[in-house]
Amino acid sequence: MKKIIVPVDFSEHSEYALKTAAKLAKKNNAEILALHMLEMSDIMLTASDGLQYEKAVYFYKLSEQKFEKFIEKDYLKDVKVTPIIKHFKVFGEVNDVAHKHDADLIVMGSHGSSGVKEFFIGSNTERVVRNSDVPVLVVKSSGIDVNFEKVVFACDFAEESIKPYINAVKLFDKIGAKFCMVNVNLPNERFKSSSELEKSVVNFFTKADGNLDRMKDVYYVSDYTAEDGIIYLANKIGADIIAVPTRGKKGLAHFFEGSIGEDVANHATLPVITFKI
Repeated sequence: MKKIIVPVDFSEHSEYALKTAAKLAKKNNAEILALHMLEMSDIMLTASDGLQYEKAVYFYKLSEQKFEKFIEKDYLKDVKVTPIIKHFKVFGEVNDVAHKHDADLIVMGSHGSSGVKEFFIGSNTERVVRNSDVPVLVVKSSGIDVNFEKVVFACDFAEESIKPYINAVKLFDKIGAKFCMVNVNLPNERFKSSSELEKSVVNFFTKADGNLDRMKDVYYVSDYTAEDGIIYLANKIGADIIAVPTRGKKGLAHFFEGSIGEDVANHATLPVITFKI
């Protein structure tokens, strides 16, 4: 892990992310890319050409000063921090910055969301998770212990989950974490019998690993929602972090079907890391 992106909006939640990223950076000798996105669209649309430029420069300089002050933290001493400012608040740009700088991880703070706001507006963290090809670590407090000893990876054992599974295994094997997996059997059209589950698991590991060594680390849970089953199992076995594949659904597909990765990231108290399918 060499480069970590932290989107900063000056809130306490972005400071949670910055503190967590600092711990990870010190542990891995990594660089932090602190990213702030200006919300200047109304200025650009309503001002005259001359005034538009003056306002843009003024707000840019103001934000730059605030940004520099925000990242002057004691916990960032001995950590290389590179500030990046973008002119617009477009959350797809976080993914663009990640690709441009070959970042390994995005860390975001979140307070979660629920109810109508979650479905119609969502949170900034949700938008980044939905657009990111890079793993996104979501934290909800500043006291996160980044010595992750036990991870729970949520998996439906479908073929499309092989890629995020392999990426998660690579990441957590490097830090020596115990890698567990959970499958949630739901009381709907996705319900599988024991023989069907075993067949899908054998097929998954055969294609992903070429062996069945990790079958002993698979837990099976029955619950009404995948989100509840994942969180229940993680808390039961004392996991330090939850890893979830996410399809990054957008638009109507996201509204009607939702995303388990985003739901878990919203509602779990543990840190959650998402891997794009």
